[in-house]
Amino acid sequence: QVQLVESGGGSVQAGGSLNISCEASGGSFSTNCMAWFRQSPEKGREGVALLDSNGVISYRDSVKGRFSISRDVAWKTLYLQMNSPKPEDTAMYSCAGSSGPIYGGRWYLADEYDYWGQGTQVTVSS
Repeated sequence: QVQLVESGGGSVQAGGSLNISCEASGGSFSTNCMAWFRQSPEKGREGVALLDSNGVISYRDSVKGRFSISRDVAWKTLYLQMNSPKPEDTAMYSCAGSSGPIYGGRWYLADEYDYWGQGTQVTVSS
């Protein structure tokens, strides 16, 4: 059974930086899509970034140029580098994995993913 555990969240000032990670265990992710989602009372759940098994990356428009998603060479750890975060980026960030490919630009839909981490809170102060 695949398990995902996030870490690295905390408080950061606007304009700073933060790197959160997701450790995967119990299975291989070489054929899976991995993504970061976030959830807040104001906006609900949003897809943040996707990294598929071919290295193709997708971002939601609001984080393009500021956030970067990546994996380690063993495809066991997923990262989200958050540069110049804004207060509106404050949310619980969760990593998610799919058991197969995701088509048609549906990467941002939570129902496409089979595995979820518990989440790590990121709070951005102005």
